[in-house]
Amino acid sequence: MTSKIIIATRESRLALWQANHVKHLLEAQGHEVSLLGMTTMGDQILDQPLSKVGGKGLFIKELEVALDQGTAHIAVHSLKDVPMDLPEGFELNCILEREDPRDAWVSPHFESLESLPLGSVVGTSSLRRTVLLQALRPDLQIAALRGNLDTRLRKLDEGQYAGIVLATAGLKRLGLNDRIRQSFSLDAMIPAAGQGAIGIEICANRPELARILEPLNHLTTAVRVYAERGVSRTMGGSCSMPLAAHATLTGNTLSIHAAWGDPLQPKAALIHAKDQCSIDLQSKDVLQQASQLGVTVANKLIDQGAIKAVQS
Repeated sequence: MTSKIIIATRESRLALWQANHVKHLLEAQGHEVSLLGMTTMGDQILDQPLSKVGGKGLFIKELEVALDQGTAHIAVHSLKDVPMDLPEGFELNCILEREDPRDAWVSPHFESLESLPLGSVVGTSSLRRTVLLQALRPDLQIAALRGNLDTRLRKLDEGQYAGIVLATAGLKRLGLNDRIRQSFSLDAMIPAAGQGAIGIEICANRPELARILEPLNHLTTAVRVYAERGVSRTMGGSCSMPLAAHATLTGNTLSIHAAWGDPLQPKAALIHAKDQCSIDLQSKDVLQQASQLGVTVANKLIDQGAIKAVQS
């Protein structure tokens, strides 16, 4: 049994908030916990879009090395930064209850996206947000925006953008609710798979850690996230995929709304797909049921012309 749990985490303010949140939950169960802060390649490469330099896996590779070498026991991630398929020997073991999954409009001068003057510059480096913004406002100039949350807000305040789009969850977690001018509807700006959820990764050969983390797992969040990640995995999803997927669970009915767009053809209509199914939350294969619904929705996108990412 692990006597002391060491959490590997990125050192951004939001990542540290998430790691400390997990730390407090584990300490409440009587465990001794400490943090191992690390700088990842994704934190260092800020002058290029993630889609061109290796994808979101750049945010977790160094943390996985720490797990493999035993200098840390668990790694805490923003789930939307976790690749759909982890390297052999690692597993996504625990998913915490989700925060607000919506995207937020942040601007010092304009109360909403609709109020922007024609041709305004909006910051994001997410291909998902790019195609969704283009669908809402084809006239806008979408400009690259990299860096952690504080860096992005600083660039906005320096006047580089008329507004930027960020995850509502991160702003709320850091007490920055006052920066949110508008939270987009889930239909207008469909979130990324896993947005707003925190995931915990461990080495697959550590069953004692799996038992420790089990009380932290939030089943209904996990079901929704597995459905969304089923869409992304089938599409070859990564940050290079202009794909949105959001699932809801009402009673035993699981529903997904997904959309795909082509960033090179901003005037082309988005491709949408929806589906739902009944699931048994008490079933041992409930997560597999959820993932399969995601596969079904992804295939509906493909049937309408959405293009899968090329696997390298």
